[in-house]
Amino acid sequence: MTWHNAQHSVVDPEYAGQRLDNYLIARLKSLPKTRIYRMIRSGEVRLNGKRVDAQHRLEGGEDLRIPPLRDLSQSKLHGIEASQKTLGNPASTMESPSFAVLFEDESLLVIDKPAGVAVHGGSGISRGLIEWLRLQRPELAFLELGHRLDRETSGVLVLAKRRNALLQLHRAFRERVSEKHYIAVVSGRVPKRDRVLRHRLQRYTGAAGERVVRVEQEGVEAVSVIRGLGSLERDTPSQISTVLVRIETGRTHQIRVHLAHEGFPILGDERYGDFALNRHLRTQGLRRMLLHAWRLELAWPQASGGRLCFRAPVPLSFKSWASGIES
Repeated sequence: MTWHNAQHSVVDPEYAGQRLDNYLIARLKSLPKTRIYRMIRSGEVRLNGKRVDAQHRLEGGEDLRIPPLRDLSQSKLHGIEASQKTLGNPASTMESPSFAVLFEDESLLVIDKPAGVAVHGGSGISRGLIEWLRLQRPELAFLELGHRLDRETSGVLVLAKRRNALLQLHRAFRERVSEKHYIAVVSGRVPKRDRVLRHRLQRYTGAAGERVVRVEQEGVEAVSVIRGLGSLERDTPSQISTVLVRIETGRTHQIRVHLAHEGFPILGDERYGDFALNRHLRTQGLRRMLLHAWRLELAWPQASGGRLCFRAPVPLSFKSWASGIES
């Protein structure tokens, strides 16, 4: 029987307000609920080194410790990543993807994430971006995602090479002392002026176990600012617009749901988009969801001027669909 050392991970601020038991049940899918509750009651699960009860509400940024479990291939841990180097065979039969580095120092690694690459493994994906990077950079004793991007979203992604840098990143996002700008191509005509969207979002689990987000009054606060950059005339059933989106909160699928709710579904979005339009556009060569994390400005006291700014070039997959954007 193979056993592993206790694992530590940092709770993503996205899950602030969720109960500890629900958080663990969603991630330790193959463990019986009775086992999870027993771990919590016995103190085997700890937050910031302290025992808590099952009803404890997460704040985001806590150090979460879970006890040794059976071999990970049997336990299928979903979404909890050890803060130690991932072990694996670099000579995998899968081709290792390459990632363009936008910035790197002793604390941060910033890459231009390609569309189609999940940020972490799970749900049928053996290796995500974080697992690949740990294999490619075995000299890094610590490497964690500072935030997340959807699988089909490209662009700026920040990773922490030290635990204190990870906590600082989470604090910057939680306290809204960062700015995230995205570019999307959508159906419809979006006015060329700033418009603030304040639709509250509620997460659900779909029939296949997927995450689904809807606009609900009982949901959490979500704020996006959108501005049309230009429209494009093509042989499509509806007009196509390019949109600049600045998010003040980082909720799951926030941009996709906000734009769809406003009547501006993102082209190529297979969950919240216009499915008939997407089918039509595939015949014209559309191969991805047109959402790109273009620019991220981050409060960072260690940097000159107290801020860092990263920008990922607009990918070629946008060129024939977008208008009014910088290259």
